[in-house]
Amino acid sequence: MLSFRYMTHEDIPFGVHLSRQAGWNQTAADWHRFLALEPAGCFVAEWDGQPAGTTALCVFGSIAWIAMVLVEESLRRRGIGTALLEHALAWLEARGVATARLDATPLGQPIYQRLGFVPEYEVGRWEGIATASERVLGIRPIAPGDIPAIGALDAQATGTPRHRLLEYLLERHPSEGYTFGQPPAGYATGRPGAKAWHIGPIVAQAAEIGMALADAGLAQHPGQPVFIDIPLDHAAACAWASSRGFRLQRRWTRMVRGPLVNEVHLWLWASSGPEAG
Repeated sequence: MLSFRYMTHEDIPFGVHLSRQAGWNQTAADWHRFLALEPAGCFVAEWDGQPAGTTALCVFGSIAWIAMVLVEESLRRRGIGTALLEHALAWLEARGVATARLDATPLGQPIYQRLGFVPEYEVGRWEGIATASERVLGIRPIAPGDIPAIGALDAQATGTPRHRLLEYLLERHPSEGYTFGQPPAGYATGRPGAKAWHIGPIVAQAAEIGMALADAGLAQHPGQPVFIDIPLDHAAACAWASSRGFRLQRRWTRMVRGPLVNEVHLWLWASSGPEAG
């Protein structure tokens, strides 16, 4: 018997277990972030009263991201993942959220298509070892006073009001935030992961700014493994990753259900990850 309930902080060890089982990079801190940003949009599926799967939503105005659709290995092939998605979509529709987006693995893409999602573009995860480089003149740490302008720049680039996400990341990882110019013409941030540091999101209005911001993020963690998620049709960003010795590890298909989002695609240097675009 399948049922759903809201996720709580007591469920985070279960979420971490599922993340590890799937080989994903999320940590307990990521699960805390999901609950902090959308406490009524995180769900646990139960099978005969036992936790069986999860999903986490994050709503930014009229746009939502669906993430962390995970099912316990021993309970797969029972329709739990599809039911979680349907539950999430019903929750969004009840709240009048027009657009839902997600990053689909090749395994999950056919399921999402049956539920009305259509492909937008591919995102690739690049993996490498961070190296230090000389800081470009004008790249500086993000100051608290920069955050409103950075939020506005990000909204212009992504078509999504993600200021709550950016504030959360910068509050918890202030040393990972960099910007360029006044008013900012780009920014970068990052966070620790279970397998590697995640660099992103990165938004930049010009290629040289994007490269400099990405290099500033790498310079924070010399000799450490790093992941960076880049739209695969962004030639300059992919060329930068290759030139720094990164390799393409895996790819997702970014998908949408509902009205398309108006992005400035060339400004999107790196994703925040599959959880929030």
